[in-house]
Parts: sequence; C-alpha cells; structure tokens
Amino acid sequence: MASPFILTAALPPDIQSWAGALRAAHYPPDRNHLHAHVTMFHSFAPSLLEELQDYFPVLTREFAPPAAAITGLMDLGTGTAIAIQSAPLLALRGLIAEHFRGSLTAQDLYEPRPHITIQNKVTKREARALQAELRPAIAAREFNFLALELFLYKGGPWELVKRSAFRGKDRL
Repeated sequence: MASPFILTAALPPDIQSWAGALRAAHYPPDRNHLHAHVTMFHSFAPSLLEELQDYFPVLTREFAPPAAAITGLMDLGTGTAIAIQSAPLLALRGLIAEHFRGSLTAQDLYEPRPHITIQNKVTKREARALQAELRPAIAAREFNFLALELFLYKGGPWELVKRSAFRGKDRL
C-alpha cells in the first residue's frame, strides 16, 4: 500500500528551534523521528500527489503568511502540546478542505485544534507532570507561519516533497 501525504504549516526559525528543543527533551526518543510541526492534514491519498503539488503553490502565492499566537499548553491525554490560535490558518485549512472535499479521511474531517506536539504516548500522569512543570514557562508569543510543507509519510520519518512559501498580500 502506498504511503499517504501529510500537510503542515511551517514555523519560523525561532519558534521551530524552541519547540524542537522541547520536543527533543520530552518526546520518547525511540519515537521522535520528526521536527516540531503543526499538522494541517494527516492523510492525503497518494493518487492526489500531482494535484497537491500544483494547488499549494497557488494558495501560497495568493495569501500572506498567516498570523498565529502561542496561547499556552494543550493536554493531549497521553501527551502535551503547545496550543496555537490562528484564525487565518483555520480559514486557509477550510479552503483546502473544500477543494479536496470527498477526498479527505475521517481524521481530517474533525474540527482542528492547531498545536505543536512536544510529548506523546506517555502515561497521563507523566503528561500532567510535564504540563505542571512547563505551564509557567510558556509565554504568549505571536508569529507568522512561513510556508505549507507537504510530506510523504514513511512509517516513522517523513520525507519532504514540496515547500511552498507564503508570498501573497491577501489576508485571510
């Protein structure tokens, strides 16, 4: 069976570095195959590759980098994430979902909650302890997403297929 494609929103270098360090420190090492990221869609069918590669550059040429803000921590049950608020990113996600209507998996039909996972697949007790430890250190920060990144899922690691930087003037 062919591997699916994953779409993420690229973080600016300072946020990427900071969140990556948290992820390296707290994500189980045997499962930490990825950089810190914000997943927009979990699974596009392999048959959509050409359309995905054509469509995302059109969007990113039209739209300015979506504004976002870190708002604190998110409890994932058996993990911890940095919570992100971004109405423009959600609006962009809505446009993409509409374009690919009928092709989305059940997981991608949910109401999204943008976040950066820094810990996963630990006990609830371990997750709550990390949240208590980090909560005072997670300050609100504003930033802009830089690009859309399309990855091929390869079991654990992902392979970058295409990066499309936001270059437009239109605001969502």
